[in-house]
Order: sequence, then structure tokens, then C-alpha cells
Amino acid sequence: MDPLQQIITDRLQVLRQRQPDAILLMSHLVLGYPSLADNRQAIAAMVAAGVDLIELQIPFSEPIADGPVIARANQQALDRGFRLRDGLALVAEVTQQYQQPFLIMSYANILEVYGQQALIDHAAAIGVQGLIIPDLPVEASAVARQRCQQHQLAWIALLAPNSSDQRLKTVADQGQGFCYCVARKGVTGAKSQFGTEINAFIERCRRATSRPLAVGFGVRQRSDVQQLQGVADIAVVGSAAIEIHEQQGVQAIEGFFAALRQA
Repeated sequence: MDPLQQIITDRLQVLRQRQPDAILLMSHLVLGYPSLADNRQAIAAMVAAGVDLIELQIPFSEPIADGPVIARANQQALDRGFRLRDGLALVAEVTQQYQQPFLIMSYANILEVYGQQALIDHAAAIGVQGLIIPDLPVEASAVARQRCQQHQLAWIALLAPNSSDQRLKTVADQGQGFCYCVARKGVTGAKSQFGTEINAFIERCRRATSRPLAVGFGVRQRSDVQQLQGVADIAVVGSAAIEIHEQQGVQAIEGFFAALRQA
């Protein structure tokens, strides 16, 4: 079992001794939006609220998997002068400060521009525990996956609802840490209707892999998290948290995530 999977499994075991259907929370923010100083405060609020994993997105001008909220945040971070070296410096800071696993999410173009091996080496050196690249298919990711494996850096597999059972297994077998189940077709942000259809997809993912399952794309409120309890292992919340930050300020983030856990 790789280090990230072990952390997740151990955390779930502790929580499920008290609550059999407990689920972990994973947050998402865009580095440099609204600023790196705001990122620092937002991460502190997420940790204070008990968020279990934190996904940090490197901005990209064409974030094809992201809906309008996260896409706008990407563009504004770039417009405000985001520099990758500064973002990675913040990542190095927070991985040392907090015990939560931090993951980097971005796109294949960022890997290519920085250099696949160089970025993976850097991420591992600063304490990142997982990498999510949604537009790099398993057939094109062998070099990156091998480099991640050398560093015990989890390459997160994304499982899509329109994939066949065999495809789900093929993709899942090449990942580490956990598998990210995309709740629906399309991009992030829009509300998903959690229920029978998504539950059936997650069950297909369970048959494809023994790794923990995270569900994202459209998790926006407490009722969504409740519907995933007993079905998935991790609920991923991104666009809704960015909207809270935009509308109510960074001080509202802790309350937002804490409320997602309330019974």
C-alpha cells in the first residue's frame, strides 16, 4: 500500500470506529487566486475546519475539466501575475506546517512546459503526496507515473462514468493513493444530482479497484456529502468553496467546511 493510500485508510478506520459511514473531505483551491496570501489564509481555515486532504491547482489558461468558477479563478490568477515558483514556494510552506496530505492538480501542458520529471521531482521534494492531471490519459502517462512511483508520489487515477468496466479497471490499476470518481459528464462546478445513478457508477468503480474512492464534480452542500456517506470514501468540494470565498471572504471558509460535517 502506497503512503497516501495508507494515510487515507488509517484516517477512515479511526473515523469509522465512531461512525461507520464516515467520509473524508477534500478541498480544492487555485494557487494565486485571489492571491497567495489569501491561499495561505484559506488553507489555515480548511485545516481548522477538519478538512482531510487539500488539492492545490496550478493555474492554466485552458483548464478544460473546470467549470466557469474555477476557470475564472485560473485566468485571474494568471492575469494577476502568478508565477509557478512562487506557488510552489507556498506549497513547500504549507506541507511543512500542516499534517494534511497536499496534492497538486494541473494540466499536461504545465507538466510539459516545466518538464515532467522536473516538476514531479520538485513536488516530491517539497512534500506533495499526490498529483492529479485530468487531461493526460493513461496511455500517455507512463513516464510521469514511473517518476511518481520512484518518489512514492501518488498518481491519482480519474474514473469517468462513460467508461466501460474494463476501462475503469485499466485506469484504476495505473493509479495510487485513491481514485477520483467524476460524478458526471462535463466540467466542475454545476450541481450534481446524487442518488441512484451516481451510486451505481461508484459501485462499478468499487468493482474495478480496492483503493479508496473520492467523488467530485458538483459536491456543493451538506446534503451532497450526506448522500455520499456509506457510498464513497472522500467528498471533494471545490467550486462551492471558491464561491463562498468570493462572496463572504476568507473568514467564511472555516464555517462552510465545518458545516459540511455537521449531522
